[in-house]
Amino acid sequence: MFSLILLIGLTACGTADTSDAEGSGSGGTGNAESSASGDGDNGLKDTYVVASDTSFVPFEFKENGEYVGFDIDLINAIADEVGFDIDLKTTNFDGIIPGLQTGSFDMAIAGISIKEDRKQKVDFSDPYYESGLRIGVPIDNDTINGIKDLEGKTIATRLGSTSSDFIKENIEGAIPNEYEQLDQAYLAVENGSADAILYDAPNVAYYIQTKGKDTLKMVGDLYQAENYGITFAKGQGELVEKVNDALATLKENGTYDEIYEKWFGETPN
Repeated sequence: MFSLILLIGLTACGTADTSDAEGSGSGGTGNAESSASGDGDNGLKDTYVVASDTSFVPFEFKENGEYVGFDIDLINAIADEVGFDIDLKTTNFDGIIPGLQTGSFDMAIAGISIKEDRKQKVDFSDPYYESGLRIGVPIDNDTINGIKDLEGKTIATRLGSTSSDFIKENIEGAIPNEYEQLDQAYLAVENGSADAILYDAPNVAYYIQTKGKDTLKMVGDLYQAENYGITFAKGQGELVEKVNDALATLKENGTYDEIYEKWFGETPN
């Protein structure tokens, strides 16, 4: 795959396609209630509606007409382990938690950081990936070398993301330019309408190793280390427990390491 220089010791969330996508389930439209086809032998539904953003490479994205990525492989492996099918729905990142709250989705996986304010609205699985934030700037920029240098600057980021909150709360005088689509955020830096991008470390690293290799570079450290979790509509304690058990099993039997190495070129530390 791509051996990303995914941040040294990476401890490691577009063109969001709002059409339906088929995961390991039957696909189709409808809300989380109507798409479930009954209860399985383990007391869970046969099918769960899983939301994802699918513009967050290498976690979820569309390639050759199919949805692929670390998160996609992981949630399918969890579904196989627990014994349910997936009805994958795509939406913009900022629509995921509202969709869980309204019952449009049962769960979501999209590089969603576990945060205390989000826990008031949705439930989380155990952490499945440790991430953080990185800065990307034009390749010929020599004045921005870290967070302090972003003070008073215009910073591109994603709407509804933890990086947007970080900019507002920690960088004095900075103006966050928030985009629904990540490609727009990177383009803003490349065309000069933003001074830098601040976003999730693995995505910044991936973009700079691929599309942005001749235009952007990473600077500074890994900031605000945080964990990603699978997210659930409230009131699904049994499902959360089963998913956590499956995640632990996948880590124990080596499946998690295989998926990790497939997408990041190395096994987790």
